[in-house]
Amino acid sequence: MKTRIETSDAPTPVGPYSQAVQVKDTLYLSGQIGIDPATNKLVDGFRNQVIQSLRNVDAVLNAAGFDRDNVVKVVVYLKDISKFKEFNSIYEEFFKDVSIKPARVAVGVDALPLGSEIEIEVVAVKLS
Repeated sequence: MKTRIETSDAPTPVGPYSQAVQVKDTLYLSGQIGIDPATNKLVDGFRNQVIQSLRNVDAVLNAAGFDRDNVVKVVVYLKDISKFKEFNSIYEEFFKDVSIKPARVAVGVDALPLGSEIEIEVVAVKLS
């Protein structure tokens, strides 16, 4: 059985998709960009977009009863791969209290939805 996860603490999807879908003990989050859910607008600046994207990830995880410790895989899309080092320092802070860091891939892309500079996709699993 699959369950759609939805929370007002994360942005409303900008297309025909769910914020996340849970199948048994696994949660698949759609890519999160730096939209502030209070305004439904993309925040300004790369750093702010990274932070907001990660806040949105947290909001969806929490809505499903998951947390950062449950994250097993992260895919990061960067419009400007030269900002990888800056991204990595923010990402490292986000996962600082997680003992086993998730597997991750980061790729440079030509464009992202709504002119975003970053998009973050996550898979999380609850272990029994």
